[in-house]
Amino acid sequence: MEVLLAIVLPAIVSFILTYYITNNFILKKRREEILKSAEQEGENIKKEKIFQAKEKFLQLKGEHEQQILERNNQIIQVENKLKQRELVLNQQNAELQKKLKEIESVREHIRNQTELLEKKQEEYEKLRIEAIQKIENIAGLSAQEAKNQLIETMKAEAKSEAMSYISEVMDEARLTASKESKRIIINTIQRIAPETAIENAVTVFNIESDEIKGRIIGREGRNIRALEAATGVEIVVDDTPEAILLSAFDPVRREVARLALHQLVTDGRIHPARIEEVVAKVQKQLDDEIMETGKRTCIDLGIHGLHVELVKLIGRMKYRSSYGQNLLQHSREVANICATLASELGLNPKTAKRAGLLHDIGKVSDEDPELPHAVLGMKLAEKYKEKPDVCNAIGAHHEEVEMTSLISPLVLVSDAISGSRPGARREVIESYIKRLKEMEDLALSYPGVTKTYAIQAGRELRVIVGSEQVSDKESEQLSLDIAKKIQDEMTYPGQVKITVIRETRAVSFAK
Repeated sequence: MEVLLAIVLPAIVSFILTYYITNNFILKKRREEILKSAEQEGENIKKEKIFQAKEKFLQLKGEHEQQILERNNQIIQVENKLKQRELVLNQQNAELQKKLKEIESVREHIRNQTELLEKKQEEYEKLRIEAIQKIENIAGLSAQEAKNQLIETMKAEAKSEAMSYISEVMDEARLTASKESKRIIINTIQRIAPETAIENAVTVFNIESDEIKGRIIGREGRNIRALEAATGVEIVVDDTPEAILLSAFDPVRREVARLALHQLVTDGRIHPARIEEVVAKVQKQLDDEIMETGKRTCIDLGIHGLHVELVKLIGRMKYRSSYGQNLLQHSREVANICATLASELGLNPKTAKRAGLLHDIGKVSDEDPELPHAVLGMKLAEKYKEKPDVCNAIGAHHEEVEMTSLISPLVLVSDAISGSRPGARREVIESYIKRLKEMEDLALSYPGVTKTYAIQAGRELRVIVGSEQVSDKESEQLSLDIAKKIQDEMTYPGQVKITVIRETRAVSFAK
């Protein structure tokens, strides 16, 4: 065993030493290869970085040179502009110097002319005095006496012309007095309750049967008297089947009475205490509805900042009419027309729309019925802090106040447009037909006219002429003549379009 160990142990030690030496040699060789490879790779990276640095340097150098070149070009351009500006200023300076010299020469010439004119005036004054003296010697009158005679003569002529002008004005006033008086009377009727009931002051309340009439009247008329006292409306129960008439000038009162009757008849309990309760409730509901109508109208038209009392007056317009035209719809239409006209003329459309909506608020106010509605509306607008332009437009839309703003004529024109369109306001059918007939007869009286037709509610007159009697050139002149004659001899709203039609027809028959 010991011999075996003596043989194996040296062999193992020899193997370990050999393995260790060989491994160290291999590791050393591999380390040398890695170092050599790292040195080669470092050299390559160094060369690449140097190359990139050179490229970056060249790029920056090129950009710098480009910026310097652009800056130099800008400097050259600025220098050129300065040189041109200097050249222009030198030219302007030369021209100014030249003009100054010319002005100085003109001043010298004016100075010389002034001195010459003064000498001429002195000579003229001497000659005038000599001429007056010669005229006085020849005429035997002094200058003052001749002046007095001339003044008296001019006074007589002026008096004659004034009397002629007054006569013309009076004739024109007589022609327009009837129309203007009708307008004033109708406005007054619609603002103040008259003794005689008119169609515009009556509301018909329909009922299911005539038995309800007795319940509405009540025992010994208690119910109907209580209803009339609570609403201020006259209730007419006559032989009209299934209908009761509510008569009052104030349409708000008529509406209160109608709604109250509707609730009473629907509920079935009709007695004085119940009547007073229902009328009070309906009045509150109607006041709320009036305020809501005013607010909704302002919102629809885009008008803001109105005083609450003005909003309430706008709501009351719903229950008023003007010449048969609903006042609220008329005011809305006038507001929109005003805004359109103001936009076309470059004015403020919002101010124009505000003035158009408020122009007739005087018709629904009960403050001072003796004033014209335009003036009353202006005072209400001033009271509730509206702008001066709006107040003047309201007061001047019937020319009862002097116009001081550009909005005022727009409101006047818009009011006329809204009221004069066909169907807007009531017109007696007989006078309407008579006006159309007169228009047709007037055109038919011209030679060569075969037929005439007034169409579009009298806004257009079509005239048919014979082609053998009237030429194309004569038809143009005929339309002008008819238009002038209608304008001179007839009264009509808006404008009338004259259309002359001339045609040639060739007719043959195949037999």
